[in-house]
Amino acid sequence: MKDKELVCSVIAIIVYILGGIMTFIGVGLIMLMKNQDLWGLGEGHTIGYLLVCIGLVLTILGVLVMRILRNRS
Repeated sequence: MKDKELVCSVIAIIVYILGGIMTFIGVGLIMLMKNQDLWGLGEGHTIGYLLVCIGLVLTILGVLVMRILRNRS
């Protein structure tokens, strides 16, 4: 049981950190890539908005999972 909780908590921290990185990359794209194509995927600022939204969702998810795991024991 402890191994499963450890794996879940490591995954929650990874999701939290990944969400923060995505959020900051998205903010950078919004600021720096206005009206510029990003590798043929679309304009940089629109992909930045997408990364900010997904990053914030992942950050919130990571925090919620960490809180749930902490309050279970």
